[in-house]
Amino acid sequence: AAAPGDAGYGPATIAGNTRVTDAQRARAEGRSPIIDPGMQPAGLTALLGLLLAGAASVGTYALLVPLVALQAVTAAGWFRLNGMWPARQGIALGFAAALAADAALLVSDRSPAAILGTLGVWVLLSLVLQLRSHADPDERMYGLMATVAAAALAVIAGGFLAADAEAVTVGAIAVAVAVVARALPLPTPASVAVSLLAAAGAGIAAGAATDFGASGALLGAGAAVCALIGLRVAAYDYPSRFVHFTAGVALPLAAAAPVVYVLGRALA
Repeated sequence: AAAPGDAGYGPATIAGNTRVTDAQRARAEGRSPIIDPGMQPAGLTALLGLLLAGAASVGTYALLVPLVALQAVTAAGWFRLNGMWPARQGIALGFAAALAADAALLVSDRSPAAILGTLGVWVLLSLVLQLRSHADPDERMYGLMATVAAAALAVIAGGFLAADAEAVTVGAIAVAVAVVARALPLPTPASVAVSLLAAAGAGIAAGAATDFGASGALLGAGAAVCALIGLRVAAYDYPSRFVHFTAGVALPLAAAAPVVYVLGRALA
């Protein structure tokens, strides 16, 4: 796998202004398809995580602002990760699913059933739209899978809205620390270990300021595990820099949302 800090553009070629990305070079040389996003996307993820943490402490409607931004980038990033661009209809559909889930959560007093109900409706809607498409069957199936997955990830990110506010604060801070630690130029096993330990430490620190206390370590570590999975997904299949700055930014937080909700309720 490429080192975490290696994402970026290569030197200009002799053809003029054309530049070769690390992804293009790695594919041409037959190297690993895993290219980690690196420190800049990690910094944006950390910033968004801190915004979520701060907004959660203010109130539900304040949390909506960074959450909606996260959901929009999640939907766009998933399509770009799958090589489908601009895919405006699919992105709009995934983002609309997230907005519908957010509205349902607010109306239902943040019941998680609102997320499941929205997902069910959007799967049916995506299926109907793909059946009306004139593309060949393989393309329709690929489009259906990408649309459903993008909508599911964007909706699942709404778990931050359903979770306890203090759990969001602890979990989002832990993810912010985890992704930055993972981007440090260390061997992969050491980087993962440092990331999880740092997230657990951040969970303890954030837990001390909330009612979670030392159990914030478990919440922080659990959120970090999911965040690292999301980060790994965003690093797969020779991702471009655009993928790194969309999926690489959003997927760690979106993937952590369910465990923040579950562990937040279990440890409260």
